[in-house]
Amino acid sequence: MDAEKATLTDGTKMKEEKSTSCGRKFVQKLKTMILNNLLLVLTLLGVVLGFCLGFGVRITYPSENTLMWLGLPGQLYLRLLKMMIVPLIACSVICGSAALDPKSNGKISSIAFVFIVSTNALGSLLGVGSVYFFNPGHTSAVNPDTDVESTMQAQDILADLIRNIIPDNLFEATFAQTQTKYEVTKTTGTSQNTTLNGTVTAVTKYLGKMGNPNIIGLIFACTLLGLAASSVKSKGQPFLVFTQSLSDIIIVVVRWFMWTTPAGVISLIAVSIASIDDVGGVFAQLGLFIAAITFGIVIQQLVIMSGLYLLFTRKNPYKFLLTIARPWMIAFAATSTAVAIPEMMAACEESNKIDKRISRFVIPFSVTLSCSGSALYIAGATVFIANLSGTQLVFGDVLLIWLLVTVSAMAIPSVPSASIMTTIMILTAMNIPMEDIALLLAVEWYLDRIRSTSSVVSHTFCSAIVYSLCKKDLDNIDEKHKHLNDSNHLSLSMDDQDVELEVEKGKIKMSNGDAAVSYDLSECETFETEVNV
Repeated sequence: MDAEKATLTDGTKMKEEKSTSCGRKFVQKLKTMILNNLLLVLTLLGVVLGFCLGFGVRITYPSENTLMWLGLPGQLYLRLLKMMIVPLIACSVICGSAALDPKSNGKISSIAFVFIVSTNALGSLLGVGSVYFFNPGHTSAVNPDTDVESTMQAQDILADLIRNIIPDNLFEATFAQTQTKYEVTKTTGTSQNTTLNGTVTAVTKYLGKMGNPNIIGLIFACTLLGLAASSVKSKGQPFLVFTQSLSDIIIVVVRWFMWTTPAGVISLIAVSIASIDDVGGVFAQLGLFIAAITFGIVIQQLVIMSGLYLLFTRKNPYKFLLTIARPWMIAFAATSTAVAIPEMMAACEESNKIDKRISRFVIPFSVTLSCSGSALYIAGATVFIANLSGTQLVFGDVLLIWLLVTVSAMAIPSVPSASIMTTIMILTAMNIPMEDIALLLAVEWYLDRIRSTSSVVSHTFCSAIVYSLCKKDLDNIDEKHKHLNDSNHLSLSMDDQDVELEVEKGKIKMSNGDAAVSYDLSECETFETEVNV
């Protein structure tokens, strides 16, 4: 009996030890996961605290001064991010355009670039269309002077865009852009064309400046600088190394700033909630915005991208989508496509038999310039914030948003929630109030993930389409190099000596009867010799 009790006791202790060990492992894994995603956890906590603080302050009917101090930390947070936008965009565009290298990778670079610009443009258009379809945040906006000033802006806005593409002062473009201004003068008296007394309104247009960075002009100028630096080769390397180093430094600074996100989120959400009259209506609109972006992402991946893949490769796009499930999940978990580059390359090369020369150039190049999912989100978010703030957008405004997002999507930095920074930039350029952008941060953890997966689909599909269109050119190159594997003899007469050249299996052998020299082409990038005949 004692032996049986002892056995039962030992078994119970072993079970308790196993249970304790499993508990410790679970706690350790949970601790590791929280530490690895500490910023995300703190941001989510900030969202909860921001809502609680906002609802708590709201019931006290706060004054304007109270709301000002409540929102001050959030304003400082936005100013920190805006402070780094111009240098970060400039460095990113210079480094990205320098990577084009159209001379050595002409057709591949051209096709990839056209695909990237096209998918960014389609994503931006789809984002605007999705938000207008679901119509979240729509309020009855007041648009004063509709018959005069706003109507004229619609026809002048495209001209302003074209002017701003080429800035007349590159340094001024960092803080100002050209904008058509209107001077409205009203005189009371008798009109020249009528004998009736009344008010005569005269509108005079002139070119002025608006105190916002000329982003599209900076992108144009920095693209030229990057291409020029790449064209001068070794002479441009110090400039490119400096620019890349500066870009890395700025990204480090931005990441430091991102640690202030929880405090900024608390302030921005709290002041947004405390100042809202109809809280239920606003949250209903936010749910519609999530539905609009999710709907757009699904259409982008399963219809638009898949349709382009089918059009150019004549293959089943949904089988291809299954092969990139792993990088898709990595991007969803990490909210970054850069960390999924190795898996994207492996999926393209191993599962889809895409040439390494294509995948190992196109995918990093696409990661640098292509953000089709972010383009969809930014365009939709800009229209949504405009609706919430009561800003009425005419057709010219929507067209400018589409063009700005299409171009800006090629310069989105690879930092967490970088699309929020670009959205702030677009809102600033369009002169749309951005106080309600804090509401986007409440659902950023979800929207950031789904738009990252859309970019993974874009990068891998780009590689597949480029390979399909360039496969014959690669085969021709392989055919030319194949001749090096055949044995060939060539006899030359140099300086009264007979020299024999033999090419066999990638090696060149030179001999004149007394001595012989062999060169292995696999170990040499070029083989040059001077021959005097």
